[in-house]
Amino acid sequence: MAKIDLVMPKMGESIMEATILKWVKNVGDKVSEDETILEIATDKVDSEIPSPVDGKIVEVLYKEDDVVDVGKVIARISTDANASVTEDAVEEVPQPAKAVEPVTSSKPVQAPQQKVTQVSAPSYSNGTTTRFYSPLVKSIAKQENISTAELESIQGSGAAGRVTKRDILGYVKNRTAPSTDVPSNGVSHAVTAPSQAAKPGIVKDHGSNVEIVEMDRMRKMIADHMVMSKHTSPHVTSFVEADVTSIVNWRNNVKNNFQEKYGEKITYTPIFMEAIVKALRDFPLVNVSVDGNNIIIKKYLNIGMATALPSGNLIVPVIKNADYLNLPGLAKSVNDLANRARNNKLKPEDIQGGTFTVTNVGTFGNVMGTPIINQPQAAILALGAIRKKPAVIETEDGDVIAVRQMMFMSLSYDHRVVDGFLGGSFLKRVSDYLEAFDKKREI
Repeated sequence: MAKIDLVMPKMGESIMEATILKWVKNVGDKVSEDETILEIATDKVDSEIPSPVDGKIVEVLYKEDDVVDVGKVIARISTDANASVTEDAVEEVPQPAKAVEPVTSSKPVQAPQQKVTQVSAPSYSNGTTTRFYSPLVKSIAKQENISTAELESIQGSGAAGRVTKRDILGYVKNRTAPSTDVPSNGVSHAVTAPSQAAKPGIVKDHGSNVEIVEMDRMRKMIADHMVMSKHTSPHVTSFVEADVTSIVNWRNNVKNNFQEKYGEKITYTPIFMEAIVKALRDFPLVNVSVDGNNIIIKKYLNIGMATALPSGNLIVPVIKNADYLNLPGLAKSVNDLANRARNNKLKPEDIQGGTFTVTNVGTFGNVMGTPIINQPQAAILALGAIRKKPAVIETEDGDVIAVRQMMFMSLSYDHRVVDGFLGGSFLKRVSDYLEAFDKKREI
């Protein structure tokens, strides 16, 4: 009888751990190859872990809500389907770690296991180090103003002694004394104690006529990511109004034939994506990210599209190499990613590697918005609702007022690297491409 180890898979370049959401199969259950055994959640996306073989679950080593490092064995499968599960075969599930008593020094403290989620952030540099830190750990260190020397002192519980999210969050939780570390620039960074509201055991009185609902895991991720983005980038937003009458009329005329020919619905999103891709080619300095004092200019165009989920949360799947796709290709990618996002079928790679993001606030009937940058990108474009409005049209015989299909667009950008001239020029170029759309275009 052979036993196969089921290990926590690596779900992305910077993913070092995952949370077990649900065991679909339990000890004693038979499984077929590729049948889902459990559901996990990382900082990026939820995933289902399939069985690598036909067999029977004989050991489950972690409970639901446990956070497990990548590469650790989480279950064992007997390839002998008729094998019985003995008491010796079933390893006892680890008990939760005991709570750590609060301390008043800055000495590193090993954190208890807990379910905490974050979203990866730009690289962190606060000194020189040869120790590996994941982007998530660097982001937390930057937000908490932890110097490199202080980060080096944290004991890691991950593979090869790496500092995990649990380690640094536990350290921050118990970090109450001022740090005496002085960075190479000669400026010391005092470490402030956690606020009273954040201390365990202190409950804030919200009154009697309220309902308190704990954020779900994805909402916590979004909240952390948005706060981090605002702390990282000085946001500036520019607006433009575009006449998209030709696009509206063209789509209404061809949508049935388009679906019949390509097997895909044609929405406005791929049409707008096409114009955005052209404008990004014209202004490559918008398709960048920031690493310290360096500007990383991306030579590829991976366009993220913010997608609303049935839960009300948002996720941003990415169209890879969008500049290599024609309009039918963009339509297929948009529809596929949107459908899989709504059905929780996205893979980790589907939401990684974006260089620019588009969000359609018009879906909610909003005419404009001021979106928050999806770090580590430098800009995000919001599309407003298309509305009929009277507008002045220039003709050979003079100006006339006519009913037109108008849409506001807004671009939020990182003012560290994208100034008003660049951001405004890029946004105007997108508008120009939309207004120049050929209403006689063949499908």
